[in-house]
Amino acid sequence: MSNTPHLLADEFPAQAGKMQALQEVNPHFARICKEYDEVNRAVHRAEIRVDVMSEEDEQKLRRERARLKDEIARVLNG
Repeated sequence: MSNTPHLLADEFPAQAGKMQALQEVNPHFARICKEYDEVNRAVHRAEIRVDVMSEEDEQKLRRERARLKDEIARVLNG
């Protein structure tokens, strides 16, 4: 477990410009990026114990972050 935030720019460094451009023209992509950021923030806060939650809830958040990341990758590569 890492307590380093998984920012989208760090996850897809070679596609940062494409992500920004897509967010401006694709409302769905903008929404999933925003949702990823919110879930990622919640995971990070749980990892550093700012927000205390069960391990099960933390795992659910991690799975949701992974699902969103996969969806973002599909749009970027599609």
